[in-house]
Amino acid sequence: MEKIKRVLVTAAAEAVIERLRAAHGPLLFHQSGGCCDGSAPMCFPQQEFRVGASDVWVGEIAGCPFFMNAFQFEYWQHTQLSIDVTPGRGSSFSLEIPLGLRFVVKSRLFADEEVDNLEPVQAGEAFQGG
Repeated sequence: MEKIKRVLVTAAAEAVIERLRAAHGPLLFHQSGGCCDGSAPMCFPQQEFRVGASDVWVGEIAGCPFFMNAFQFEYWQHTQLSIDVTPGRGSSFSLEIPLGLRFVVKSRLFADEEVDNLEPVQAGEAFQGG
């Protein structure tokens, strides 16, 4: 039985990711849970972002690893995330901001019967050099 993904991506967000990848190379997403836009998913060039021991790999979207701060993951672990894009400028350093767009999270709670079949998370530091 195929594992249930913890993070998904909409077609609109995937199109933006492909555009950003063409301009910046391999990408990764990180959701820190900090103040302001820190709880929004942010997109960075993979070689310019160092994943730390307090980060958790929660899945992959459009070929990009998606990490979340472990403290933030405690709040989100019972939900499936769907990464979308919307017009508007956030106040972060995420790569889509100059395009006049920003990535957003939509979520739903996992059903009880899904919980035992979730894609496992991994320590973020296992992905260093990714």
